[in-house]
Amino acid sequence: MHRTALVLFSGGQDSTTCLAWALERYGRVETIGFDYRQRHRPELDARKRVIDGIKKLFPSWVARPWR
Repeated sequence: MHRTALVLFSGGQDSTTCLAWALERYGRVETIGFDYRQRHRPELDARKRVIDGIKKLFPSWVARPWR
């Protein structure tokens, strides 16, 4: 298993899929998001809820370091 991945995570469907892909393959996953003042503010607001949901649905990913 690779060591670390960085996922550009907006909280939307595409980046959530990328996050899940990385969590399945990497030992450590970091996320980063940017507010570039376009129409994706609701996605950025959803980031924490999405991460909390992932942790509930996939407990095996919780033990690994990621945020």
